[in-house]
Amino acid sequence: MFKLTTAKGFTLVELLLVITLTVAIMAMVAPNLSSGNQSSMLKGAARDLASGLRFARGQALKTQQDTALSIDLEQNSYQVTGQEKTYQLPHDIDITLAIAQSEAEDSGTGSIRYFPDGSSSGGRITLELGDLKQTVDVNWLTGQIELNAE
Repeated sequence: MFKLTTAKGFTLVELLLVITLTVAIMAMVAPNLSSGNQSSMLKGAARDLASGLRFARGQALKTQQDTALSIDLEQNSYQVTGQEKTYQLPHDIDITLAIAQSEAEDSGTGSIRYFPDGSSSGGRITLELGDLKQTVDVNWLTGQIELNAE
C-alpha cells in the first residue's frame, strides 16, 4: 500500500546548459544597458543647459537687462549672469559652441546672451558622448530653445 516515488531533478548537463544560455544572453544585453546610461546622461546634460538658458531668458525679461549663460569648455561648466552658482556637466561629455564672435570671451569660454525683449545672440551647443550627440539650438530672433538628438 505504500507507493514509492523517485525524486526527479536536473542533470549536471542541463544545469550547465541553462547557465551557459543565461551568460550568453547577459553578454548581449549588458552593452545595450550601458549605452542607455550614456544616452540618458547626455539627454540630462542637454536638458540642464536648456533649463539654464530658459532661466537666463526669464531673467533678461524680468530685470530688463542683458543676461548671459556663459559656458566654460575646459571645466565643462556653465553659469548665468548674476548667479553665484556654477553648474557642472559630466566631464565625459565633449561640448562645442557655435556662437556669435562677440560672445566668445576666449578660446575656452563663450556665452549666449539674452536681451530685455527676449531675443538672443543665438547659437548652438553641441554635446557629444561617444557616438551619441545632442544639440541645444537657440534662435537669435525669438530666443526659443530647441533640443535635438542626432
